[in-house]
Amino acid sequence: MQLRIAHMYPAQMNIYGDRGNIIALRQRCLWRGIDVTVDPIHPGATVEWAQYDLCFFGGGQDSGQALIANDFVTRHGSALKSALADGLVMLAICGGYQLLGNYFLTQAGQTLPGIGALDVHTVGGTQRYIGNIAVEVDVPIAQRQCIGFENHSGQTFLGAGARPFGTVIAGAGNNGTDKTEGAQVHHTYGCYLHGSFLPKNPHFADFLLTKALERRYGYAELPPLDDRVEGAAQQVMLRRMR
Repeated sequence: MQLRIAHMYPAQMNIYGDRGNIIALRQRCLWRGIDVTVDPIHPGATVEWAQYDLCFFGGGQDSGQALIANDFVTRHGSALKSALADGLVMLAICGGYQLLGNYFLTQAGQTLPGIGALDVHTVGGTQRYIGNIAVEVDVPIAQRQCIGFENHSGQTFLGAGARPFGTVIAGAGNNGTDKTEGAQVHHTYGCYLHGSFLPKNPHFADFLLTKALERRYGYAELPPLDDRVEGAAQQVMLRRMR
């Protein structure tokens, strides 16, 4: 089996360990004998989205986000949005999540347009949400509790066409008020879970890989891996946050 992953703007959008998500996806493929290719997508690149099974877009400082926002929207917006509607699997964290939305109004008053793949918008706030976060994700997996680390001042609000990625157990989530975290549509998932997210939640990493392989091959059943250490660490964090 083969899998091809696009890593969006790895130089500009790699904060709080987000690159670890790519490392986790790749390694969990290799442990199972899946031939995986990871292509970095840099500013100015032309992408044929039909050749990819999974896309990852990490977070960055507002300054880094501003550097790539125009390139992302103008160069990839329409084609990527169509690919996502066609079932391309995507995980976007923080800044990447915000750019999948309709727009991000920064605290400085600059409006960064998004591609509208997720019906959300983000407004820069004066309060910064920093700390560990626990979420019950709304996806069909046995272990739905996930942990991460959030660090954002952007407040994200869901529109009528958005469905939350999950419900906050502990932490702030999208905006600190409505208990929602992230957003999802099709197989596109956006959230604020840094940390890195997937090494802390290998069950969700396998969910993404399964969906990507199902899209390519029609069916996928991943052989189980020994995740006892990761599971024990996750339970410790969940107990602490409760």
